[in-house]
Amino acid sequence: MPVPEKPRLLLHVCCAPCCTYPITALQDEFEVELFFYNPNIHPEEEYKARLDEAERYAAKIGLILYKSAYEADAWYRATSGLQDEPEGGDRCEICYRMRLGKTAKFAVANDFDYFATTLTISPHKDAKKINSLGAMIADMYMLKFHGADFKKKDGFKKSAQMSKEAGLYRQDYCGCQYSKKGKG
Repeated sequence: MPVPEKPRLLLHVCCAPCCTYPITALQDEFEVELFFYNPNIHPEEEYKARLDEAERYAAKIGLILYKSAYEADAWYRATSGLQDEPEGGDRCEICYRMRLGKTAKFAVANDFDYFATTLTISPHKDAKKINSLGAMIADMYMLKFHGADFKKKDGFKKSAQMSKEAGLYRQDYCGCQYSKKGKG
């Protein structure tokens, strides 16, 4: 009897270390491909370092990594006036929405069944908020969102160990210049 095909899932990747455990957690159920869209990462040299590392890791594990253009100006316009917001506040919600929206749009255009994000691996991120936004955006695009809290069941600890074993560059802040100040 032929094995049924797994549904295709496009996984938004914020960086290589954060995608290690989520990929492993998803591969039994889905055919996983990766998508790098992070206009929030500042400065551009940091963006390039994270993209290069994500590309290197994807090649190492044999997964496809798609990338979108670096749209820092769009991110700055969208978050204008919110530089003093605390980590996890309105600025972060706009950032999540931008990245999930772009991922969903790409997923629909390329016939994926689902999309998801690695953002919930971070102990600094509100998985409930991210998953709620993902579900809302999925409805807008008539797509399915695979909500998860990847930090649960030692997911963050596992990702840290996996990224250490793979020799991955691990940054010490989320990505935007405002999180760099607070190392969030």
